[in-house]
Amino acid sequence: MKSLSLPLWTLLAPVLAWAAYFTIGGMTGTVPIVLLSVVLIAGVLAAVHHAEVVAHRVGEPFGTIILALAVTVIEVSLLVSLMSSGGEKTAALARDTVFAAIMIILTFIIGICILVGGVKFKEQFVTKHAATSALVALTAILVLTLVLPNYTTSRPGPQYTNPQLIFAAVVSLIIYSSFIMIQSVRHRDYFLPKDEAGHLEEEDTHATPPSDKTTFTSLFLLIACLGAVVLLAKKLSPSLEAGVASIGAPNALVGIIIAMIVLLPECIAAIHAARKNRLQTSMNLALGSALASIGLTIPAVAIYTLFSHTTVLLGIDTTSTVLLVLSIFTVMLSLVTGKTNVLYGVVLLTIFAAYLFLNIFP
Repeated sequence: MKSLSLPLWTLLAPVLAWAAYFTIGGMTGTVPIVLLSVVLIAGVLAAVHHAEVVAHRVGEPFGTIILALAVTVIEVSLLVSLMSSGGEKTAALARDTVFAAIMIILTFIIGICILVGGVKFKEQFVTKHAATSALVALTAILVLTLVLPNYTTSRPGPQYTNPQLIFAAVVSLIIYSSFIMIQSVRHRDYFLPKDEAGHLEEEDTHATPPSDKTTFTSLFLLIACLGAVVLLAKKLSPSLEAGVASIGAPNALVGIIIAMIVLLPECIAAIHAARKNRLQTSMNLALGSALASIGLTIPAVAIYTLFSHTTVLLGIDTTSTVLLVLSIFTVMLSLVTGKTNVLYGVVLLTIFAAYLFLNIFP
């Protein structure tokens, strides 16, 4: 059997992150906050490394699916934890967090990947069928869960009735499950990296795949890192709230910052793939994460609210709706030709900047 070949720092990072959470997580002051931030970043970097090890062993698109599902499970756990302790004031938390994650993925992660790849390689290539499949599924779930609640009449406000919430949850699961079947089984070739001529490229054929022992160790440490990252982000959230309040910005900005922290492993992994001229892998990770984020989070939140008899607000406001439509439309135009360049990345990052600006100065 092959020996365990993982850098020492990737083994120590999750241990230090969990130790910091249990030892200095309850402390206040500048020094504990700085230490927690440092170990949080170390946990994020270690998570990226372990995700790449697992992805190399199982191949595409299964590697990106594993990372997307792992992050989504942790995100759901964090949401349910915050909602259970926050009472009625967290009624919009799921909506704000999911919408923030979607906007970060569609405009920042995809934008920075296209920009980085375009600067280095001028043009990069993606499979048109993969992009349209993911975007069709994502658009349907987004409209049904975040836009439609504003226009139903059974209950006033951006809120579904219980039957409507159950229907939206079931539909989200059906669409997401169908996408996973297409991505991993029926049309797996859509999501494999291809060259300009359309020929399949086998990822890292020159590198020896990690052993089973290394792979399972990395999978365990990936989950440990993601759990520590989210819990540390939760510990840091009061400091973030105080900082946001001090500049007079809306509380929704806290959700954006936490979503960015949670999505940081996927962001770094996607950028690494783009720098290796594997934009298809970057898009698999980004769009797959967006689908998992909303396709699994909304059903989980629906189940929690139904059994806990709490209120959940889903409908986004008009400004958010316009930004969401603009983001989906721009991403679709950027990927539908199968070729990308720096212009698409610049436009998407500009939309992300507008999203942040309008949250701070609504």
